[in-house]
Amino acid sequence: MSTKEAPSSLRLAMLVVAWYAGNTMYNIYNKKATNTIHAHWFVACAQLVVGIVWSLIMWTTGLRKRPNLTAADITACIPIGVCAMMAHGGSVLAMGVGAVSFAQIVKACEPVFAAVVGLLLPPMDVKPILAYMMLIPIIGGVGLACVKEGKGVDINMEAFMWASVANISAALKGKLGGSVTKALKGDKSKNMDSANVYAVMNIISFIATVPVVVVTELPTLSVEWEKAVAEHGTQTVVTNIVLSGFFFYVYNEFAFAFTAQVGAVTSSVLNTAKRVIIIVVSSVIFNEVMERNTIIGSAIAICGTFAYSLTSKKKAAKVKSS
Repeated sequence: MSTKEAPSSLRLAMLVVAWYAGNTMYNIYNKKATNTIHAHWFVACAQLVVGIVWSLIMWTTGLRKRPNLTAADITACIPIGVCAMMAHGGSVLAMGVGAVSFAQIVKACEPVFAAVVGLLLPPMDVKPILAYMMLIPIIGGVGLACVKEGKGVDINMEAFMWASVANISAALKGKLGGSVTKALKGDKSKNMDSANVYAVMNIISFIATVPVVVVTELPTLSVEWEKAVAEHGTQTVVTNIVLSGFFFYVYNEFAFAFTAQVGAVTSSVLNTAKRVIIIVVSSVIFNEVMERNTIIGSAIAICGTFAYSLTSKKKAAKVKSS
């Protein structure tokens, strides 16, 4: 008989509320941060620093056990951390150069990338036919959302590209990270619960982001910082970056904790529902115009993602019972 207790409904509800609230606040402050300073890789990098500081405080005070990893463990985590870095950076840049709502609509296509990666990389992950059929409304919905009334197809290609980079990277992170994180969590001596797994990946992501900042933005960073400070003030620039980093870390930690309690499929379903809230809130706060095609297309894509998550669940149930 298992000694593991089922999570209470109240605990799960609190995790979801904290996850949704943190994610919504992150999107708001991330957009404010990228609007104030046009050095978006720097913003992405600085956001990760906030999480590192938080983790170090938790470990040094003893509020959370320190990870006990070998060099081999860390090496195994590096590809996952790099994928996490690209997923985070892609999201920041997509929302930085385009509307938050548009980036969220494109990111609703993540299951499409995950399905392709699952088929291309071993071990092959074959979904039910019905699940693959649900990819059609996802792609079609995103396509419809990009059609502007009277203008035809109108896509912010840079935002679309970075959101797609985020999708590909997230799919690779999920594929590469499944077995590694499961093994780390399974060895109690390593102290790698869901919070520490995320903390370690956050540190690796930061280290991987630094060279990108050096190559792409360092030559102009001081100039961009001076422009941002002159236009918005030091306090505003710093506050937006720090708060975006704080909420980024908080929402991810709650999301990891929720997924550990209920599993990836349920988490995926709620992750889809979360996008609706972000799209609506960001559209109101940043006056992002939502045309009829955008609303209908995003609704179709999000419903398709929701259906994909549910149809994928059916296969998982069959595998467990066999």
